[in-house]
Amino acid sequence: MTHPTHPDLLRRSIALTFGRRTSRNVSRVEGSLSETFMAHRSALARFLAIRCGGDVAEDLLQELWIKVQLSDAVIEKPLPYLYRMAHRLVLDTRRGASRAKDREHSWSITSGAIEDAEAALAERALLARERLQHIEAALGRLGARAARIFLRYRVDGVEQRRIAEELGVSLSTVEKELRRSYVALSGLEREPDEG
Repeated sequence: MTHPTHPDLLRRSIALTFGRRTSRNVSRVEGSLSETFMAHRSALARFLAIRCGGDVAEDLLQELWIKVQLSDAVIEKPLPYLYRMAHRLVLDTRRGASRAKDREHSWSITSGAIEDAEAALAERALLARERLQHIEAALGRLGARAARIFLRYRVDGVEQRRIAEELGVSLSTVEKELRRSYVALSGLEREPDEG
């Protein structure tokens, strides 16, 4: 590979390779944009402070200075260009803050909805467990045979005739125990909630 011999190509190659500007580029840019920045630094600082506050203005002024140093464009009217750059930095900062606020708002709504749903599910599960405990207690007060008949019929779905055969009792006994269970459980519906 041959190396460029022309001085401008060599300077540009070095600048691209090492991330530095050559003396010719620096003098051309700093002679206009950097000098204008330094001459009008306090006015630019006031411009930024009016639009976004003192602390942010200093950060933006520093960012503007870095952009000026990195720029290698030739600017015919550097002062309006600097003000336009400063204005765009303000807009970018406001957009970023607005997006961050929107993201935070969306997240708070989403997380709030999730927490509400989780709380509702947890509350429903707690109420269901309490209800099951009340049902088990009511069936327990009726006796083991009544509880077994009720569970085999209502939970397991076994026919009354088959339950009677399994337990060695008559069909009317199974029906009588189911009626007692229903009466006991309907009494749970009429009891007021404690709490």
